[in-house]
Amino acid sequence: MNVGMCKINLRLPENLSLKGKRQVLKSITSRVRNRFNVSVAEVDNHDRWQMATIGVCCVSNDNRHANEMLSKVVDFVISSRSEAEILDYEIEILPIW
Repeated sequence: MNVGMCKINLRLPENLSLKGKRQVLKSITSRVRNRFNVSVAEVDNHDRWQMATIGVCCVSNDNRHANEMLSKVVDFVISSRSEAEILDYEIEILPIW
């Protein structure tokens, strides 16, 4: 069993409030969750209006599959027409057992 984790750092340049940030993040996380059936949550930069960090996690029996799925999530967030820009991301696959 393999656990894939991805941390995505986002910049929200046109955002002016925490309420606006919540709207953008809710849109991104719900679309990612529905399309890829992964766990998604905001994990850092909670109080910064124009920065956000989301974490994505999946479980798979093959590490290549987990890496491919998380790479597709990153590509989806990049190509989505949202107000967020990806600054950087990290993917890590942990073998369990």
